[in-house]
Amino acid sequence: MSDTETTAAAAAKPERSKAAKWTRRGFIGAGALAGGALLVGVAVRSGNPVGKLKPIVAGGDGEALINSWVKIDADNIVTAIVPHCEMGQGANSTLAQMLADEMDVSWDNVRVMDAPADGNYVSQHAVRTFVGPGTVPGKPNQVSFMEPTYDGLFTQIGKLGDAYITGGSSSVRSTGQNGMRIAGAAAREMLIGAAAAEWGVPAGEITTQDGVLSHAGSGQSAPYAQFAAAAAEQTLPRAPRIKQASEFKLMGTPAPRKDIPCKVDGTGIFGIDGGPAEGPGKDALRYAAVKAAPVVGSTVEAIDASAAKTMPGVLQILNMGDFVAVVADSYWQAQQALRSVKTTYSKTEIDGLDTDQMFAQYAAALNEAGADGGNSKAGYGDVAGALSGAAKTVAAEYKVPFLAHATMEPMNCTAWVRDGKCDIWTGTQVPLMSRKGAAEGAGVGEDDVTMHTVMLGGGFGRRLTPEYANQAARIAKATGYPIKMIWSREEDTAQDFYRPADISRFSGGLDEQGRVVGWSNIHCSEDEPAEAPLVEFYDIANVSVRGAEVEAPLRLGAWRSVGHSQHGFFVESFVDELAHAAGKDPLEFRRTLLANSPRHLAVLEGAAKMADWGSDLPEGHGRGIAIARSFNSIVAEVAEVDMTGDMPRVTKMFCCVDAGYAMNPDGLSAQMESGIIYGLSAALYNEVTIKNGAVEQSNFHDYRMMRMDDAPEIAVQIINGAPDNLGGAGEPGLPPAAPAVANAIFAASGTRIRELPIAKHFA
Repeated sequence: MSDTETTAAAAAKPERSKAAKWTRRGFIGAGALAGGALLVGVAVRSGNPVGKLKPIVAGGDGEALINSWVKIDADNIVTAIVPHCEMGQGANSTLAQMLADEMDVSWDNVRVMDAPADGNYVSQHAVRTFVGPGTVPGKPNQVSFMEPTYDGLFTQIGKLGDAYITGGSSSVRSTGQNGMRIAGAAAREMLIGAAAAEWGVPAGEITTQDGVLSHAGSGQSAPYAQFAAAAAEQTLPRAPRIKQASEFKLMGTPAPRKDIPCKVDGTGIFGIDGGPAEGPGKDALRYAAVKAAPVVGSTVEAIDASAAKTMPGVLQILNMGDFVAVVADSYWQAQQALRSVKTTYSKTEIDGLDTDQMFAQYAAALNEAGADGGNSKAGYGDVAGALSGAAKTVAAEYKVPFLAHATMEPMNCTAWVRDGKCDIWTGTQVPLMSRKGAAEGAGVGEDDVTMHTVMLGGGFGRRLTPEYANQAARIAKATGYPIKMIWSREEDTAQDFYRPADISRFSGGLDEQGRVVGWSNIHCSEDEPAEAPLVEFYDIANVSVRGAEVEAPLRLGAWRSVGHSQHGFFVESFVDELAHAAGKDPLEFRRTLLANSPRHLAVLEGAAKMADWGSDLPEGHGRGIAIARSFNSIVAEVAEVDMTGDMPRVTKMFCCVDAGYAMNPDGLSAQMESGIIYGLSAALYNEVTIKNGAVEQSNFHDYRMMRMDDAPEIAVQIINGAPDNLGGAGEPGLPPAAPAVANAIFAASGTRIRELPIAKHFA
């Protein structure tokens, strides 16, 4: 069950967005379509991309590209060209919603188009979110988001890094706020300018609504499409005026997502559905199943495929060096044959490695760092003095395991290599990286690879790597067939890029009144983002946060909420321990710590009120609370847990979120719910363990995900606390889930969970 409520923080005053400071002068360019229609596109310092863009995105003489994010066709349909991937989060629809609101067009007349993966639609705004501080070098207090020189620089960085990227909960708060809204506002001003010139009236007297320009004084009106070409002849707006929150019509509303209908009626194309039309002979689509060496660094030394060769439908069996592939007429035939192949792998230095040894190495790294070693991530005040003079000190150590992503759609890619060209169909969060991986696999140039856009059946960070596109292209090149390569669930689990394991140690000091006077933390994982373990929003005068360097001989990668998934559990579990050591209610203890952080406090109190904190619960039940700031969003959650059975059962989750401003409340609520379910799966069940250098888990029977009958009731409340300071949605719902549940277990039973998953304590 789900219940969503949106409120506005009393202190939130609608103000003109910071994006209004953006100047496009110097990097907006214009061009012409066949038939004389003109278009405008965003340029970088190296030149004007319009010439490259128009044959791809301006589909005919009836369309005009108003800028590189907007086009209008002869039927007055407005298309938002979006440089992000749809993987279930609905962000692309929200981006179009932001653009449409600034343009004053009807939502029914808006379409969404995926930007082509050709390098021209790298979003410098997303790049900034990942790699840039957003300030002018040498001027730390001067925001440079709208500086054309630096925007050009970041676009070039993005191209070099193939950063056409979807991740980091960055789409709405970067491309949406600083791209789509500006594009929509600029397009609207240019359309008004074109109408004013033709009608001979002041531009300030023209109004816009639902894609129609109107002048009340003369009684004239016309659809946008009538002026689409002429708009490009207008003086390019230096700083288009964007709307204040009080003027929003679409932003802030639950506009229906554009990707839902095709997912409901089955017409949506995911990676596993994509591919060329069936052809005869060598052009007929074939299927490949693959198995890579189970230990990192190992290779395939020899294979015995005698049994596989006799099985129905098998066409080719390939030793690719780092993996074995079987190509057959169907995936089932390929996978069954692959299971009969006997493989010998090369030896590695980590063949005898297991999980306990890895954690022993982590503990040794922490021991070596000691009380003041390691890499400092935050340090202020006199921590050593505060701890030595504290009335009471508390110490605790927490541990979390490696985790797999377990996306609903396993890794897959369809590739067709022929005549020096390569086509690929694959779900990816980084299309340009996948294009590059496929180019290397096919032995062609990147410009000779055509990336066919498809939807993703989940990402969570797993589809930020291009190795599966490289594999498919290599197989396609070796066989001459168009190949649909699909990883089995077992292969997906064994060959993931895992969320890092970690150990985190804390020492905290309390004074006579139970107030925190000192905070010391050292942990192993060097995960990004760097702010994940920080506690700057808590009112603690003396803080030290450090990281110890460790090596993990596994493939490691981004996992939903990245470092916040570990540190949310660590930090909020320790805050709870401090509260109980101080003899204070965990909510009241946090209230005191958040006295100087009003947005955090409002979110914390919102979640507590939703859960009726302090009211009686049945015997054997408990409540726990946690709060975390990640990806610029603040989320507090209260968990209710039933401890009367053999295993803790989470019955209710209450979530209060301040993401600055909910551009689509339904979408934000859905992402909170999704993050909670994903986080509960990890907290309760998930663990990747290593034996003899290889991953032990293989499928959902031993890497369990939360099922519908285990899912709690979830209620979400949204606070619009800072309309000019947007946060993310896809990831911030996850970090508070595990500590809220662990704290609830303690409240109900007195058992303190310091190591995840929780299930291992109730076996």
